[in-house]
Amino acid sequence: MSTPVAVSPPRITRAARPPGPPRRGLAGNLREFSADRLGSLDRWAREYGDLVSARFGPMPILFANHPDLVEEVLVRQNRKFIKHYRLRQAKLTLGQGLLTSEGDFWRQQRKLAQPAFHRDRIAGYADLMVGFTDRLLAEWSDGQARDLQADLMRLTLEIVTKALFGAELGGDAAEVREAMETLMHSFLATTSSPVIVPRWIPTPNNLRVKAAIRRLDRVLFRIITRRREENQDRGDLLSMLLAARDDESGRGMTDRQLRDECMTLFLAGHETTASTLAWAWSLLAQHLEAEARLHEEVDAVLGERLPTLADLPKLAFADHLITETLRLYPPGWMLGRESIAPFELGGYRFGKGVTVFMTTYVIHRDPRWYDDPEAFRPERWADGLLQRIPRYAYFPFGGGPRICIGNNFALMEATLVLATIARKYRLSPAPGATVEVLPSMTLRPSHGMPMIVSQR
Repeated sequence: MSTPVAVSPPRITRAARPPGPPRRGLAGNLREFSADRLGSLDRWAREYGDLVSARFGPMPILFANHPDLVEEVLVRQNRKFIKHYRLRQAKLTLGQGLLTSEGDFWRQQRKLAQPAFHRDRIAGYADLMVGFTDRLLAEWSDGQARDLQADLMRLTLEIVTKALFGAELGGDAAEVREAMETLMHSFLATTSSPVIVPRWIPTPNNLRVKAAIRRLDRVLFRIITRRREENQDRGDLLSMLLAARDDESGRGMTDRQLRDECMTLFLAGHETTASTLAWAWSLLAQHLEAEARLHEEVDAVLGERLPTLADLPKLAFADHLITETLRLYPPGWMLGRESIAPFELGGYRFGKGVTVFMTTYVIHRDPRWYDDPEAFRPERWADGLLQRIPRYAYFPFGGGPRICIGNNFALMEATLVLATIARKYRLSPAPGATVEVLPSMTLRPSHGMPMIVSQR
């Protein structure tokens, strides 16, 4: 058990700070933000501009609402920043995985893991993505009510498990899903609190989190141990991670390092894609012209067969549809970094310990970069828009050296799953159902997504 170290709250070093909302009491702006996260981001950007100053408890906070400011933090000055204080709390769950590690250790792990995500390697997972989706659809029937979010979470967990371990979870699947839901809800609870509660304090939330981690660890370490004993290349991501060796030392990953990377891929590799697909179908259900265009494309490209990797270049509208969904509902709706050295941003100087949140959600809906930004218009991407807007006006997977390692895997999976479902079904909202956005670890539907599935 580590002893907590008391630290003085960091301070912004320049007297004149960027404009921002008035701070209220000890919590500063945290209560207002927690009550309406997306609304607060949007309102503050409109009222105070591209760089907004706030305070969460004792922590000085900046919100960067312009692509150039994002590029400063993620690229030009990236070595002056580490992951922010709330995400560092995730180390209890993710350990020293790629999402949470820093410095030389992160660079070594990224180098070891990168070959597992080479385009040629992930291309081999296309058939399993389609196969698992087709198996899910065998459970559906015409006119049936389904919780689409739950179905997609189960599907993407099955896909990432097979791609990662070359196996299915079997009897462990329900336990793993339940443990992951616990971790997701815990993240929302901790980020809404003005007080950072150390994980060693036995609060109900901390006890639930530790129990969930123990359940996941039992599954992961059992798989890792069995795979080391087998000493076979199954063609999956874990085989690549087991075989990876450092060029200088010749050492591979320890069981703990493997566990941390697997846990990171487990969590990040299914929640984000499931939420993206859920929002895509929700948007299609509200925009029947776009739905009809998707079905027309799928019918023309696939006919009566399932999609394959070779079909991806031909599924242009499906690709634009996923791109537009990621614009409106980016899973990483806000990216955070904390300064470890003095830095300049937007004409202001700041010291160490300042957290900068880059507001993906706000920038993706900024009328300076997008015509009619609140509208769902997949066709906006058909004429090279991505090359005309600033580099960080669209960054659903982050950017710079720490861009998401699994972005190509996720995009391929989302397009193939979308096409596989569209080939057989139309989806419409269940009567009386309301879908609300929950800005947690990702942008997810707050109470599932009830849909009626209709066979085409």
